[in-house]
Amino acid sequence: MRMRWEKLGRRRSRPVRLQLATQGAGPLLQRDYWCVIRNCRYSPRQIVATVRRHFPVFAPAELVVFRPPSTEGLSLGDVVDLRIAGAGPAQVRVIHVSEQSFTLATMSGHPEAGRITFGAYRNLRGDVVFHIRSRARSNSPFRRAGFVAAGEVMQTLTWSDFVNRVAVAFGEGVVGFVHAETSPCDEEPPDLARNAPTYLAV
Repeated sequence: MRMRWEKLGRRRSRPVRLQLATQGAGPLLQRDYWCVIRNCRYSPRQIVATVRRHFPVFAPAELVVFRPPSTEGLSLGDVVDLRIAGAGPAQVRVIHVSEQSFTLATMSGHPEAGRITFGAYRNLRGDVVFHIRSRARSNSPFRRAGFVAAGEVMQTLTWSDFVNRVAVAFGEGVVGFVHAETSPCDEEPPDLARNAPTYLAV
């Protein structure tokens, strides 16, 4: 599926702000996608640094295409253009960066309201885990209906594929399978949702 970008620039005539989860509709959900990387050849810090630098190549282009503002990789404060299959153009902002994780937050107009963290760490056995965790809800009742109908499946496919691509790039694939879990979560203070990761990768 090819995604068109011709009208993307025209949409930027008004300021675009963060779209916090408190501004959305429906339940606030935490979604986790993670795996243990088989025979990982890199440290968690090396993995996160490389994923930040080459972020678009890990996303399945038939589902979502990312266009960072620089070819040097994602940096704190960057606004990233993206196009979601079936939903059109949107934006996210990099709101948190550490040595082992980084976090993107949705901006006004995105189908969801919330944020998502990408990180890597070692489990108790010393295996390297790559883990994506989002905390978000739909941005409106209309979007909520569409998400229940088709968006949830597409989102699971997108981030599960992302995790799998990371595992193949930095090791010998996934140990077992990519885990995908969804659960309701408590509301968060706006200041936390505006600046903090969804989890700390250490």
